[in-house]
Amino acid sequence: MAVKVDYSIGEIKDEARQLVETGKVDPHQPIYVLCQFIPPREWICVECELERNDYLLRDHICDLLAKDSWEED
Repeated sequence: MAVKVDYSIGEIKDEARQLVETGKVDPHQPIYVLCQFIPPREWICVECELERNDYLLRDHICDLLAKDSWEED
């Protein structure tokens, strides 16, 4: 079984959006709650990608999704 070793910021946003839409997470929760849905060995890659894109784990999930919506306007 292959382990996914890299995540793009787009993939992270898509995953977060899906979790919000299905009600598994609240958009006002901190980004670090996403670690509950990503295997521990892969979480470090997610953390690094978030950091590269100027997100902090304490930022809210809605901050992660809001920037994406703003860029579409």
